[in-house]
Amino acid sequence: MIQFDEKKLAKLHSAGELLETKYGAEGTDCRRKFEDEARSYYYGVILRDRRRELKMTQQQLADKIGSQRSYIARVERGQTDIQVSSFMRILYALNIDFELKMS
Repeated sequence: MIQFDEKKLAKLHSAGELLETKYGAEGTDCRRKFEDEARSYYYGVILRDRRRELKMTQQQLADKIGSQRSYIARVERGQTDIQVSSFMRILYALNIDFELKMS
């Protein structure tokens, strides 16, 4: 049976607490900026992984959507604020289905 040290457990923090300590409360400008950057990075990883799955280079993808390789690299690193139209062109070029749902 595993036993836990209650004193050590009391020192643990939730992810939400850690985010609040470092980036501020939800809804603050700093926290929103962090969340936007995290989301951009996450989408970039998905796009990069799909491109690699298709054995496509960044240059090939850029050529396919009429862009520069450096732009694709920035998108994949989450370092650019991608426009919806560009995002959709990349999704189409990578054969990724996208569905917009309204709630």
